[in-house]
Amino acid sequence: MKNTRVVLAKRPVGEPDDSCFEFTTEESPTLQDGQIRIKVLWLSLDPYMRGRMNDTKSYANPLQIGEVINGESAGVVVESKSALYKVGDYVTAHRGWQSVIVTDDSGPGLMKVDLNNGTLSAHLGVVGMPGRTAFFGLQELGKPQAGETLVVAAASGAVGSVVGQVAKILGLRVIGIAGGETKCRYVKEELGFDECIDYKAGNLDEELRKACPKGIDIYFENVGGVVAQTVAPLLNKGARVPICGYVSSYNAEDITKVVTPFQIFKDLPQAPEHRFFLVGEWVERWPEATKQLGQWVKEGRVKYRESVGEGLENAPELFRGLLRGKNFGKQLVKVAEE
Repeated sequence: MKNTRVVLAKRPVGEPDDSCFEFTTEESPTLQDGQIRIKVLWLSLDPYMRGRMNDTKSYANPLQIGEVINGESAGVVVESKSALYKVGDYVTAHRGWQSVIVTDDSGPGLMKVDLNNGTLSAHLGVVGMPGRTAFFGLQELGKPQAGETLVVAAASGAVGSVVGQVAKILGLRVIGIAGGETKCRYVKEELGFDECIDYKAGNLDEELRKACPKGIDIYFENVGGVVAQTVAPLLNKGARVPICGYVSSYNAEDITKVVTPFQIFKDLPQAPEHRFFLVGEWVERWPEATKQLGQWVKEGRVKYRESVGEGLENAPELFRGLLRGKNFGKQLVKVAEE
């Protein structure tokens, strides 16, 4: 079986153009004992991938030139020399932008998929890593109490949409921030948020104050920049700010000069409880989150949307679109038909 890989050809300055990505095709290796071969059907595109392209210190080592662009995919086992997986099993694996994966059956980030919890593609979105990020970040760090006010930016996105819907299930007043009238209407009318503010309309400060007359108890941070600076003065005493990213700054030409959410919140007279988190902190509990989210999806209490692009060859352009906010919901690449 031939495997197409997308590797980092050079480090981007600002937005990553096509010269940053190189496509290579090679024969997929022979299986060793304890290994499986996965035909990739879906690839997840996520904002964090942009940070890994920089040669800067972060929570994870930067990608090296010539290394496969990192990311999670979902597919089907087509060959197995493992007692744990059989041909036909659906799996998710964290092995980057490629069309065929060979991995040890105990490899990190490899999980069997139970389609009772949702479709295969949903395991890269609402019941997968983004959904689990929302589930644990909100509940473990946000410590939500019924009646409190929560604000979440990128409210129509893969993480933000789940944060808001779970907060509504838990009895909170939920204010979303999103870009454009269409996304805001979806967040309010389809997802059931109490309000959604269009940050592109130019009056974010005024609208946010109006939507949060009692201040903000939880701000789920995934955007940073101007949005974080507008939210900061409205945070109540004892507020909590789980930080899962700040996508507005990821294409900055010099990320070291960016004013981060950590600086914004730390400098407040009453600094909220805030910290960066990774969903891997609760890895033992991932099945619990996937099952609960899947149940809520079945009951219609959590809704989701997917933006689907066709073909691995289009992943770089779709990735740029994601960083510009062109996606509506979870951004996926359909790599192959089963």
